[in-house]
Amino acid sequence: MTTFAPSAMTALTDSAVRYDLAESTCPGLTLEELVDPRELAEVALGYGTSRGDLRLRDLVAAGVGVDADQVLVTVGAIEAMFLLAQTTCRPGDRVLLTTPCFPPARTVPERLGAQVEVVPLSFDDGYRLPLDRFTAALTPRTRLVSLASPQNPSGVRLTDTDLRALLTAVDRRAPEAVVLIDETYREATYGDDPTPRSAATTASRVVTCSSLSKAHGAPGLRVGWLTTTDVDLYERLRAAKFNTTIACPALEEFLAVGALRRSAEILAPRAKRLGQGLAELLDWAQDQPVDIVAPDGGAMCCLRLPADRFSDDAVVAFYARLNDLDTRVAPGSWFGEHDRVFRLGFGHLPAEDFTAALGQLARALSDHR
Repeated sequence: MTTFAPSAMTALTDSAVRYDLAESTCPGLTLEELVDPRELAEVALGYGTSRGDLRLRDLVAAGVGVDADQVLVTVGAIEAMFLLAQTTCRPGDRVLLTTPCFPPARTVPERLGAQVEVVPLSFDDGYRLPLDRFTAALTPRTRLVSLASPQNPSGVRLTDTDLRALLTAVDRRAPEAVVLIDETYREATYGDDPTPRSAATTASRVVTCSSLSKAHGAPGLRVGWLTTTDVDLYERLRAAKFNTTIACPALEEFLAVGALRRSAEILAPRAKRLGQGLAELLDWAQDQPVDIVAPDGGAMCCLRLPADRFSDDAVVAFYARLNDLDTRVAPGSWFGEHDRVFRLGFGHLPAEDFTAALGQLARALSDHR
């Protein structure tokens, strides 16, 4: 059952369940948390710029340590990934990534005709980057290296040491490659943990992307961004954006400015909730027939149904039973992993509902051991 079935992820937006543990976002923001609704009446609905609103780019730049002219606003982080793959890869070029991963990291370059090389990560190794195997897969034909930190679905971060070693290997083995670090969950921290430093200024070949969707809980805005300190690459990416979406919606950019201006007050209670949710989940898992990889950041992590406790048929029955219980987790096949592994979100549901959802999950585990 190790497959890659990202199309099934449409269930997250197209169908609802009572207890949705498949979601990987923090609780959703409301308009009044961002701006005074009366301010919306003054927003002009003309074209914006291909770069994005300067106020928004200033706020993003301040958060990651680059200049505003090194920030390109995009329609979610997914457009940033598309623009980068479109700009750097031609049919037959090689793209290197790991699995499990956010599906578009793989499907976008594949649809553009690139040859995607995959290095599987291991649940047993805590989904840490196997640096030797990963760098050995680099070749002079590699044009894009794609990683996430924290990863989706595991919430495991790329260490600074591994990033430096990877960049050294790319310099030597794939000198024309761009390295994408998806930082969508970077600001989704736990409790009082500090926010990790962005990789945006690590090297000129590094591109980062992020959005307001996950840590801030505003996926409905569809506002993201990418950063690059390479002037030529920036201009090619900006031109690619202009020739596709032209500009991001003015209203969404206006609201995104409000979100980032209030970033500290938005993120603090979410960090507290994530810390509490993770602590509850880890405590719950101790009494359940599952394995778990504790995340470094983000609103989700990976659990596994052990082979010595669950037959293949029992894995199938587990998901069916969850469906009967109006409860959902994200099966591993959404991300290129075995369905014995599933992603569980611990930041989306209110605390009382999260506890109830874990109860439903325990019932499904008990029924199909």
